Order: sequence, then C-alpha cells, then structure tokens
Amino acid sequence: MLRALVLWILLPAALLAQAPAPKTAAPAPKPAAPRSAPASPPAAPKATTAVKAAAPAAVAPLTDEEKTVYALGLLVQRSLRQFDLTASELEILKRALTDAAASKPAVELTEWGPRVDPLARARAARVAAREKAAAAEYVTKAAAETGAVRSTSGLVYREVTAGTGESPKASDTVKVHYRGTLTDGTEFDSSYARNEPAEFLLQGVIPCWTEGLQKMKVGGKARLVCPSNLAYGDDGNQAIPGGAALIFEVELLEIVAAPAPPRAN
Repeated sequence: MLRALVLWILLPAALLAQAPAPKTAAPAPKPAAPRSAPASPPAAPKATTAVKAAAPAAVAPLTDEEKTVYALGLLVQRSLRQFDLTASELEILKRALTDAAASKPAVELTEWGPRVDPLARARAARVAAREKAAAAEYVTKAAAETGAVRSTSGLVYREVTAGTGESPKASDTVKVHYRGTLTDGTEFDSSYARNEPAEFLLQGVIPCWTEGLQKMKVGGKARLVCPSNLAYGDDGNQAIPGGAALIFEVELLEIVAAPAPPRAN
C-alpha cells in the first residue's frame, strides 16, 4: 500500500496535463438559395482591416534540472499504468494535487488511502485480461505467417536470416542484438538503440528467449512472438502491461565461451 500511496502523492501535474481535444472538421456550408438579380448594383463592400493572427508563444527550453524532474514524471507515469486511468480520472488526480498543495484535501487520506492498493490490483487484472485477448489474436495471426512455426509452449518462431554457426544450449552465455516491441509497435527495449550488444546466460532470461535462441545459429536473425506466459505474465513491469505478448527481433552474434574451472592444486 505504501508504494501505491507514494506514487499517488508524487504524480507530477505536468504529465497529467491533457492534450487539447481534437478539433472536428466544420461541415461544408449549404449553398444559398438563388436570388433574383438586384435592380441596382450592390453597394461596394466596406474596407476591412486584416487582423494578423498572433504567433504562438515560444516555449522556454527546459534546464537540465527541469529535464530530470520531467524524467521523474515519466517514471511515475509508467508506474501508474496499472491503474488504467480514464481522462476523467486524470482530472480528479489533477484536482487532488491542487487541493493537496493548498492543504485542502477533499477526502481523508487515512480513510481512502488504504483503498488504493485494492484498486490497483483490480485495474491491473482488467488490463491483463484486455491485453491477453489482444495478444491471443496477434499470436494466431503471427503463427499463420509464411515460415513461422508455433511450438507446443506457444512461442512463434520465424527465421529471418539463417545462421551458419553453432546453436547455443540453455547453459550457454550468448551475445545478441535485439529489439523488443509490444503488439502495437511500441518499442520498450533495444540494444540497437544503445549501440551495445547484450550478453547474458540463456537460462537466466524469460522462457521465450531460452527456448527461441536455442533454435538459432550464430550469425542468424529471427523473430520471436512471445505470449505473456513465456514473458512477463499477468504482472508485466513498468514498461510492459500485464498479459501482453512481446515481439523480439533477435540477432545471435556469439556464443560466449564460459571461463575454464579453476585447476585443482
């Protein structure tokens, strides 16, 4: 409960600011009814003074300290994803921040604060159920793609580029480049973006990777579609919703030789 309460209190107003509602296109004007020709020429229109639209005010760049505070807000927003807040609920949060800053809260925190954790659990379950339904549809379509193979575990594996080296074992340490996305294309991690390959023990990662990379050979590239039970399950993490299927583009660069055991004296 304490963690949820801290996040509730720290939620920055800057991140809760709503984007302006999208403007709807104005309907085309109906044509005016035809009129008979006037008996005399119409009077010349009066001269009007053109009004120049004011230029939007320039937004001052953030200082390094302000950028750090903004980054804090981004982290808090990730933590709040489990609450699955609506636009109206975001307005309530902004009101709470304003009221708290003025020392005039509308409710007693000691009474309503303990209800935050149950709400978080209920909302997280709602998100996971929704993500699982979308994931099941995505995985089924991915399995139907040319060259894709769906294993008994549910992993969908598709070779992109054949490798020529050896295949790793679960006990091996591997070096890879990869890019991970959600089913909507949102990138949540990428070694390419960091310009630095990742190196890890294959049996120490999510089951989707442990299984999928053993199907690859050094120098090869593959696409792994991982149902949530082979990834982060119903809990997810700050970057990944619970129940979400994950898509990885993986390039197996190297099987790293394990250090030799120490020799007995």
